[in-house]
Amino acid sequence: MSNVAEYIKGSYEELTQKVTWPTMRELQNSAVLVLVAAVIISAVIFGMDQIIGYLIKQFYSSLT
Repeated sequence: MSNVAEYIKGSYEELTQKVTWPTMRELQNSAVLVLVAAVIISAVIFGMDQIIGYLIKQFYSSLT
């Protein structure tokens, strides 16, 4: 049981004294970057889906 207590104490000490936390400005910049990347990736996937759907529709309509 003392090993668990030592682990928790060590973890708390490391998080409060040794970890360098980002500033609010850095967090905002990272959030904007992630949002922009998600929008771009979503647009690419949407475009690919539309193109593949069109090609499949053309293929099946040519069979009839």
